[in-house]
Amino acid sequence: MKKRLEKILTKELGREIRLERSMEGCGDYSSNIAFILTKEKKKNPNEIAEELKVKIKSDIFSKVETKNGFLNFFISEDFLKKELSLILEKEKEYGRGKIGKRVVIDYSSPNIAKSFGIGHLRSTIIGQSLYNIYQFLGWDAIGINHLGDWGTQYGKLLYQIKKEKKDPKKLSIKELEELYVRFHKEAEEDEKIEEEGRRWFAKLEKGDKEAREIWKICREKSLEEFDEIYDELGVKIDYTTGESFYEEKLTDIIEEAKKKKVAKESKGAFIIDFDEMPPAMILKSDKSTTYLTRDLAAVKYRINKFSPDFFIYEIGVDQTLHMKQLFATVEKMGWASKDKFFHVGHGMFRLKEGKFSTRRGRTIHLREVLSLAKEKAKKIIEESLSSKDISLTEKEEIAKIVGIGAIKYNDLKRHYKRDVVFDWERVITLKGDSGPYLQYTCVRCKSILEKAKGSDTEIGNLNKEEREIVKRLTQFRETVDAAADSFSPNIIAEYAFKLAKEFNYFYDKYPILGDKKKVAITKGTYIILKKALFLLTIEVPKKM
Repeated sequence: MKKRLEKILTKELGREIRLERSMEGCGDYSSNIAFILTKEKKKNPNEIAEELKVKIKSDIFSKVETKNGFLNFFISEDFLKKELSLILEKEKEYGRGKIGKRVVIDYSSPNIAKSFGIGHLRSTIIGQSLYNIYQFLGWDAIGINHLGDWGTQYGKLLYQIKKEKKDPKKLSIKELEELYVRFHKEAEEDEKIEEEGRRWFAKLEKGDKEAREIWKICREKSLEEFDEIYDELGVKIDYTTGESFYEEKLTDIIEEAKKKKVAKESKGAFIIDFDEMPPAMILKSDKSTTYLTRDLAAVKYRINKFSPDFFIYEIGVDQTLHMKQLFATVEKMGWASKDKFFHVGHGMFRLKEGKFSTRRGRTIHLREVLSLAKEKAKKIIEESLSSKDISLTEKEEIAKIVGIGAIKYNDLKRHYKRDVVFDWERVITLKGDSGPYLQYTCVRCKSILEKAKGSDTEIGNLNKEEREIVKRLTQFRETVDAAADSFSPNIIAEYAFKLAKEFNYFYDKYPILGDKKKVAITKGTYIILKKALFLLTIEVPKKM
């Protein structure tokens, strides 16, 4: 709707116009175009705004006012009613775009031989939400899970397994993680142990049979656990290609960097210099590769295989320097402009006592959090009077959907850059501005529509509360565009909460059944709220 209004105004006024949502009492949208034209026209903004106001003739607006140099636009009721009719008519297709471009989204990317920690939750659900948003807007979205399955840390694990004479086939993920923690505790007392870890990784890269066999067992165990977690979260990623996938491509990357004089030798290693950043290494002096080498190989592979128009990396903010070095190197290599890449650097989950650290044994496993969320939701269902007619199987299914929805929404409602201090109570919020509140509103709308089944919908004149809800509904696509432009699912979460709040106020104030107009508004709310929850990767239960 916003884009349509801008197009009309641009045509009428002979210059490009951009609209912003107005403050309360100042119309629905406003424009500062008069301030922009002040220097050109040599008049004050109030005069210019008055001149422009006269030129605007459109039945989309009930009126146009000027205030303090701003043009304020009031959307007409007829236009709002037409948009509501469109929502009811199009349903699933309403708001969808036809961008026709391709985006590769790199997200989740946990490390093997470690339990799926709470720290990887953010990348997984923010990344999946961005994937849903871009796909909804008509992009050909390709999701990639770039597993951390290669590097010196696996040399450390191999050393510890051999040192303690463990049978890798009998080790659980938890035990592998404990071995990694013990390695670092011992390395703090004996620096030579770190060198042993590097030596074992060098053996792994050179194809040592024993090292490869142990590594494969650890990788397979990890993938089994990851698949279970993704299934529980309702996350489906198109491609899973770990760092090891690019092993055979690394030599060519290094040679190309040398040939193009992007990389230079330094103390037996090969590095890349940057004007405004520290240098980055693509080959260590012991001839082992680095994260950057493997990420470069991944970029080249993705360019050749997918020919994307844009790349999104949903990776923690602690990797900001690495991402900048990667994007700058891609440009230096002549593969693509760094402007085609964006790093969605999410803030970190932290403990009250500091950062999570697997090597120090300071971590919280996602399984624990998911389990607690489901138990908490189930307890509330058990205490509810309305749960008497729900079977045990239904209770468990609802508890799963509600508990996981609570965890997801609690994260997605925050801007991705914000750090999150982990708190067992706050991470699973079931009341107020929460996932369950939105799910409940959606289920409530569906219940009303089922009771009104067979009734016609009719959109008559709108009262104040009805107008506000319909106006909110028509802002859906504009909201999704804003979320995509700023890589911020929290914009959709905020929108969904406001819509749910307005509808519940409306529901409490007016009887809906028997009123065709109010049933139409309820149906519109259900359609849009369900779409918003889908974009946030949150499922809606059948009952609640």
